[in-house]
Amino acid sequence: MVDQARARRLAKRISSIVATAIEYEIKDPRLRFVTITDAKVTGDLREATVYYTVMGETVDAEPDLTAAAAGLAKATGVLRSKVGAGTGIKFTPTLSFVLDTVPDAARQMTELLERARASDEAVAKVAATATHAGEVDPYKVESDEEQ
Repeated sequence: MVDQARARRLAKRISSIVATAIEYEIKDPRLRFVTITDAKVTGDLREATVYYTVMGETVDAEPDLTAAAAGLAKATGVLRSKVGAGTGIKFTPTLSFVLDTVPDAARQMTELLERARASDEAVAKVAATATHAGEVDPYKVESDEEQ
């Protein structure tokens, strides 16, 4: 069993090597908008999972996820060679690429929070002009005349 700290350090190094290789060395146009977000290595250091996101060409454009996945699949062998040369460990881990869903989840949470704020503002506007239903003092008080 390998130390977890060593696995974390190796994962960080792998993500750095893969990101640098994608940015500067691999000339596949499908990988232009791929960003490496994280990496995880198994305890035995044999397998590495690399997480990535894909940005659109413009702000409003949808990213081409299938092309990015195909580009990463094609470049896996070269990237594994770069990882092996860059880490210098005895056994180079196999690389698998997984689309990172954290940015999408964060965007959805932001949208939900904005809707909740808008709803709270609408309720506050209604509450500002609202009056109580019924009398001001709903409790029966015996007056001096009834005693």
